[in-house]
Amino acid sequence: MSASHDTHHEDSFIDLRSDTVTRPTDAMREAMYRAEVGDDVYGEDPTVAALEERAAAMAHKEAGLFLPSGTQSNLVALLTHCGRGDEYIVGQQAHTYKYEGGGAAVLGGIQPQPLDFNDFGGIDLDKVAAAIKPDDAHFARTKLLCLENTVHGQVLPIDYLAEARAFVNEHGLGLHLDGARVFNAVAKLDVKLDAIAVHFDTVSICLSKGLGAPVGSVLVGPKDFIREARRWRKVVGGGMRQAGILAAAGLHALEHHVERLADDHHRTARLAAALMDAGYAVEPVQTNMLFVNLEHADPQALADFHAERGIRIGAAKRLRLVTHLDIEDDDIDTVAKAFNDFLANERSRAS
Repeated sequence: MSASHDTHHEDSFIDLRSDTVTRPTDAMREAMYRAEVGDDVYGEDPTVAALEERAAAMAHKEAGLFLPSGTQSNLVALLTHCGRGDEYIVGQQAHTYKYEGGGAAVLGGIQPQPLDFNDFGGIDLDKVAAAIKPDDAHFARTKLLCLENTVHGQVLPIDYLAEARAFVNEHGLGLHLDGARVFNAVAKLDVKLDAIAVHFDTVSICLSKGLGAPVGSVLVGPKDFIREARRWRKVVGGGMRQAGILAAAGLHALEHHVERLADDHHRTARLAAALMDAGYAVEPVQTNMLFVNLEHADPQALADFHAERGIRIGAAKRLRLVTHLDIEDDDIDTVAKAFNDFLANERSRAS
């Protein structure tokens, strides 16, 4: 199910750096233009309320809270779950630990306890058990386990989520999901959101990645938790006034852009197959991300070569390519040809 791409490639570039680069479709812009608004800090914006209710219902949670970013959504969740001197256990490469400015520690006095991800992006629960601190004044109080889904394009298995739920119940911990790309996991597993969310106390749902909204995340969870989280949102500067203009984009995304994520996954798989056929070392693909290990190629030379052909990619030995709302079937053919041409050029230069 494809969304309208009326604004596709208005700057003529095919951008595979991230799924954060999407631009609102014309239908989304129309929804934003027509949004009914009010002062959300007073709780009077009907479009924000509708978005919060819709996201909570999809996750089968009691309530939702609209926030400007996924970083703030995760921060507010951590501030609500944990107090000063508490600790959360988290993946060593997880966004809530590594890529969000250390906000929980800096702003909340919350200690992270990072552990390595396992092969599928989870955290070994035996290692989590070993990391839980004793009830002793020498230690921070372990309060929360934080997982992420997807992780580098990998989907956490449902069985693992059930094991994690049983684990935190046994150890008296909370369980939070950074669901920055949780709908990609939904598409891969062919389930509804609540099949994943049921295992978590709280879930942060990002609207501005694969779903294509220009901004925003929704934090969902129990009603009392969200009431407290709303206070923390104000404290960290996330209270917005006539935010329905933004919320309308999120609502449109939830209504029109969820099922089409499967298109991104198919295109990623097709690109991966083409690059493997060309001789590139490509890691197995699950969702909308593929990783190419550039064993011999110069990453910057590859990025420059593609830029000359209207394609934006990163410059890294482990190169990440991400499909999204603004990438179409013809773009996959264009990118595959560029990768092929680069190898051909390199071979001709070497001979």
